[in-house]
Amino acid sequence: AAGPGRGSCIGPGSSCPLPSGAEEPGMEAEAQQLPPGCGGAGGSPAPGSSPDGEERREPPPASVSNGGDEDGGRELVELKVIWNKNKYDVKFCLDSTGAELKQKIHSLTGLPPAMQKVMFKGLLPEEKTLREIKVTNGAKIMVVGSTINDVLAVNTPKEAAQQEVKAEENKKEPLCRQKQHRKVLDKGKPDDVMPSVKGVQERLPTVPLSGMYNKSGGKVRLTFKLEQDQLWIGTKERTEKLPMGSIKNVVSEPIEGHEDYHMMAFQLGPTEASYYWVYWVPTQYVDAIKDTVLGKWQYF
Repeated sequence: AAGPGRGSCIGPGSSCPLPSGAEEPGMEAEAQQLPPGCGGAGGSPAPGSSPDGEERREPPPASVSNGGDEDGGRELVELKVIWNKNKYDVKFCLDSTGAELKQKIHSLTGLPPAMQKVMFKGLLPEEKTLREIKVTNGAKIMVVGSTINDVLAVNTPKEAAQQEVKAEENKKEPLCRQKQHRKVLDKGKPDDVMPSVKGVQERLPTVPLSGMYNKSGGKVRLTFKLEQDQLWIGTKERTEKLPMGSIKNVVSEPIEGHEDYHMMAFQLGPTEASYYWVYWVPTQYVDAIKDTVLGKWQYF
């Protein structure tokens, strides 16, 4: 009987030829030692198959794709994330949610998700996917917010300054009785003043606040550009675009006899002389204006 070797089977007194396409013992082990996908001279298995003829699945390719490509079956989109004058080019899955994008932004900027205000055609909904809100390749994602260290370094002095201003105001006569303000208030309400709701706090409306006077008695409107972190103060002559971080403080006081409206000032410089006064602000928006300008929303 032939011993084990080429062209024979182990068996009592019998031999059998190797089936067509079969390999010698030991060749399978040698083939398996080759790196996946590598070719070689003489007998290397074809891509997608193993040495024993069975189909072998290759691992998915690494994530190196442009927007719109697929990564393991997930469609990616290229985004430009803009925060604090920094720009980040990000490739992100279209089927991920706004909450997951916030986590990605956290890894890039160190800004905690709870302190992020993410803007894409308005406030980005956390529960919806980027595909659902129609984010396209090359879209700009605006992020507003400060790190915890920034909040401690910047907002604490602002709060202290605001308390000092309030204490100083308590020592003085009401602002609306002072001569500089009386000449504006004595004109009465503007014809197009916005409706007010006393005893209620509301979020800022999606339209500019209008129908108010400034210190010279001219019409003024306030537009809050949250995606740009700016306050636009518009008059008939011009529009001032102010970064909200440059506004040192915001003060307000109800107008005597018309407590459902306030007079309000934005401190644009280091002294009271830099106050920009606005009259006939509906009372329901006063707190929302202060919180937006001074960054209090970051705590929620």
